[in-house]
Amino acid sequence: MRLEDYWGIGPKTSEKLRESMGVERALEAIETADIRGLSDAGVPRGRAVRILRRANGADGIETLGTRDARDVYDDLLSLASTHAFTTHAADRLRVLTPLPSADDRQQRLDRVSAARDVWIELDDAERDAVQSAFDAYDDAGGSDRVAVETALELRNAGLRGSTFSALDDLDDDALAAAAAALGTVDPDGSVTPGSDAELDRLRERRNAVADLERRALDVLESVRERGVRSFEEFRGAFVEYVAATTDVPRGRVEGAVADDARDEADFASTSLRNLLSELDSAVDAREQTVAADLRESVDEARQDVDVAVSAVSEIAFDLSLGRFAAEHDLQRPDLVEDGLAVVGARNLALPGEVQPVTYAIGSHGLAGVNSGGSSDSQESPPSGDRVAVLTGANSGGKTTLLETLAQVALLASMGLPVPAERAAVGRFDSVVFHRRHASFNAGVLESTLKSIVPPLSTSDRTLMLVDEFEAITEPGRAADLLNGLVDLTVDRGALGVYVTHLADDLSPLPSEARIDGIFAEGLTEDLELLVDYQPRFGTIGKSTPEFIVSRLVADAADPVERRGFEALAAAVGEEAVQRTLSDAAWSGD
Repeated sequence: MRLEDYWGIGPKTSEKLRESMGVERALEAIETADIRGLSDAGVPRGRAVRILRRANGADGIETLGTRDARDVYDDLLSLASTHAFTTHAADRLRVLTPLPSADDRQQRLDRVSAARDVWIELDDAERDAVQSAFDAYDDAGGSDRVAVETALELRNAGLRGSTFSALDDLDDDALAAAAAALGTVDPDGSVTPGSDAELDRLRERRNAVADLERRALDVLESVRERGVRSFEEFRGAFVEYVAATTDVPRGRVEGAVADDARDEADFASTSLRNLLSELDSAVDAREQTVAADLRESVDEARQDVDVAVSAVSEIAFDLSLGRFAAEHDLQRPDLVEDGLAVVGARNLALPGEVQPVTYAIGSHGLAGVNSGGSSDSQESPPSGDRVAVLTGANSGGKTTLLETLAQVALLASMGLPVPAERAAVGRFDSVVFHRRHASFNAGVLESTLKSIVPPLSTSDRTLMLVDEFEAITEPGRAADLLNGLVDLTVDRGALGVYVTHLADDLSPLPSEARIDGIFAEGLTEDLELLVDYQPRFGTIGKSTPEFIVSRLVADAADPVERRGFEALAAAVGEEAVQRTLSDAAWSGD
């Protein structure tokens, strides 16, 4: 396959990769999701991520029907990658895409669920051992040698079975020998320093003699300065000097001296050349022997080495996802053909403790199940409706609920656990998530319609999660458009949740649709609006105005302003306002 055959790699990028990495390495980087490799070659990191997502899951990317859906997807993978044990595992997490095959989703769920359980069951010492092993792996650049060493560390920590099962049958002795040999022999047959003590000694002596050979005249003068009076004395002093300076045994130096030199200078230079040649030969012979032994050690353990290299990469990947699932209390969803239902769902973008919500659209098997797993027909998610129109209080969590449903749908599509106590998630060809935008003009309306209508029109398996049309066009027209979208959603057999404040303006909805509501219930001790984020099914939600007016009355420091807000209180129901104020922890002038 050519580099140019991959999405996002044009002639300029292709040439850059050829020059920096070579075609073979570049292709390998693409196939193994090596973001760092492409980035180091000069491809901007964001572009590298997009290239690799398309290369490894082009069909899945098409599931992301809108920019807002892609933003949720990016945020999920960014969050997951923070739990990665290695750089390469983080790269692989960032390029996960929705899986088109139900079998693939189930298989990944099996692996991630098992890894989640493994991580939860590890004690602190075992977790530290895992982290330490993968830290060393990352620091050393993830080579084959360090992968084998990491496998040995994991085995030495007693980690066996489940996520670590690929390491169970490895031969520790063979791996240890292979680890010592891996990375020590270059393709040209040269052996890296530190691989063999005798070879290192020979190289040091050879290098020392080479230095003397380059400075033969200096050697000549140094020997003469010893006060020699005859050639025989010079010969002996020369041998002594060279042996002491280079650590070459005296006998070896004597064996290399010139027998037919014309004078002392010729003797010194010729003898050094002879000794250097002899040591070069000794180094070469020893290097060949060591290289052969090292290759044999690797060959004998080749199968175990290959298993270890692959296993360490997969363990890092699976365990990273397992830790992500464990630390965010993600649970395995039921993968179904149709419908989307959650019990006790949470939005991963919200920090701290949040009120879990239960919601559903379409047909599903969670009817009669509420938060905590008990049966309660009033709190359990309804089943059968194709469309829900969600209404209710401002700042009531309607957009957050849409985003939560998008998170659940996208995580399940990638074969990952979801932030809910229970969930049933259908297969969607397109997830259309559209946040409320605060621009009111024809251009925004046109771009929004171009974004959300085509996926709904072209696919039967579309999930529509659309927030407040009234923010981008006139309320009357928005109600008309929303009616049209609800009808189109039902006609196409899709699923949809539409947030609006215009429920009273909608035409009679089709029988396949319902209206749900989120309600304000009072004020907190700090006079903040208190909202029950759990939607009430089949009920229009109200942004109860007495709560808002009560807060304004309570917060008004200026007497004139307060009288104005009190006039509004009379308009919305003075009795209700006074009751709200008396229930709140508030004291006035």
